[in-house]
Amino acid sequence: MKKVGNHKSNFRTIALSLALVLSFSLSSSAQTAVAPPVAVVAAAGNAEAGKALFNANCAACHKLDAKMTGPALRGVSQRHSREWLQKWIPNSKGLIAAGDPEALKIYNEYNKVAMNQFPQLSVADIDNIIAYTDTPKETVAAPPTPTDGGSGQSSEGGMSNNLVLGLLGVVLLVLIVMLFMVNNVLSKIAKNNGIEVVQKEKSLPIWKAFAKNQFLILVTVILLLLSSAYVVYGYLSQIGVDIGYAPIQPIHYSHKIHAGENQIQCKYCHSSARVSKHSGIPSLNVCMNCHKNIAEFVGSKDSTYVEYTKEFYTGEIQKLYDAVGWDKTNQKYTGKTKPVKWVRIHNLPDFVYFNHAQHVAVGGIECQTCHGPVETMEIMRQHSPLTMGWCINCHRETNVKIEGNGYYTKIHEELSKKYGVDKLTAAQMGGLECGKCHC
Repeated sequence: MKKVGNHKSNFRTIALSLALVLSFSLSSSAQTAVAPPVAVVAAAGNAEAGKALFNANCAACHKLDAKMTGPALRGVSQRHSREWLQKWIPNSKGLIAAGDPEALKIYNEYNKVAMNQFPQLSVADIDNIIAYTDTPKETVAAPPTPTDGGSGQSSEGGMSNNLVLGLLGVVLLVLIVMLFMVNNVLSKIAKNNGIEVVQKEKSLPIWKAFAKNQFLILVTVILLLLSSAYVVYGYLSQIGVDIGYAPIQPIHYSHKIHAGENQIQCKYCHSSARVSKHSGIPSLNVCMNCHKNIAEFVGSKDSTYVEYTKEFYTGEIQKLYDAVGWDKTNQKYTGKTKPVKWVRIHNLPDFVYFNHAQHVAVGGIECQTCHGPVETMEIMRQHSPLTMGWCINCHRETNVKIEGNGYYTKIHEELSKKYGVDKLTAAQMGGLECGKCHC
């Protein structure tokens, strides 16, 4: 007899195949529907080369995402045609003189100040710059959330610290119970065998024995007096010594970023330290020399010198703008200023005379000698004690730099003969006389 195939089995196979094809097609269409939009690729130009050209030629007046001296340039190719930009960038004044409508609109919008011309830039260079300005703005990804749910257990499957401590507590409790049980058993065995434990004779309490010993009382009183005098002396000697004093300032200023990362010299801001008794608080106009064009903080994501968020630093720059009355949108001063009440950190008594110019300009002392490694300080603090003993030790140990210093030529020749040395310390030149600091 002829065998007939199993129609139900064939039907199941066909149905399963259709289901797989249908599910694959649905998943593909879903992926197509939710696929993120592809960034628009510039028609021409190299964005990396354009970034270097932008920083060298355009960054002085333009930013990508904020108005500065000129407009923000991100997506500029969507506001102006590529052909027009290739004419405008190398010869902006020519387009204005020719009466070009777009050129005149920009010229009038920015108070009839023409943009600098860049005839040295080729068409390829301009295309590269446009490609850089067309790059999409980077978005900061949210930090990953912890996966342990805050239970204290590590993500690698290790035991919880609380569990380990709990087990140790149970073990100690068991040991204590066992010790009590052993003691009871030994006491019962001794009682059954008629063994009596010899009781020690009661002695005087330690405080009564101590009170009857006059020598111990005398020694204790002397030690207490000496210890009290030492504690009082140590406390009184720290009055007015504020090592580590770091007050919160009205505008956060990071020496770590300015003097450390950007390597700005101390005497650029504290210029009066070279010629005056005081180092002085820098004028906010000194800050605006740079921050007129730096309206927001842009730091490396992997940098070790950044201790706060980008938004925090940008907010502090805005406080500076509010103090000087600077409108970053319109790039002009409003005339509305606010005083900044800085909190003084380093302060000497009124009866002490200290001259910065004498130490910095004549003596050649580095700022870090007294103020510590300021280039590493996010918040400025007092590094040295600034006490009389600290200053005297410095005068005794520091040799005066007389090479090429005409101020000390004559006195060095006379004193070197007197002391028979080639180098002189500040103490040998009168640095320990009372009238030098307490005049």
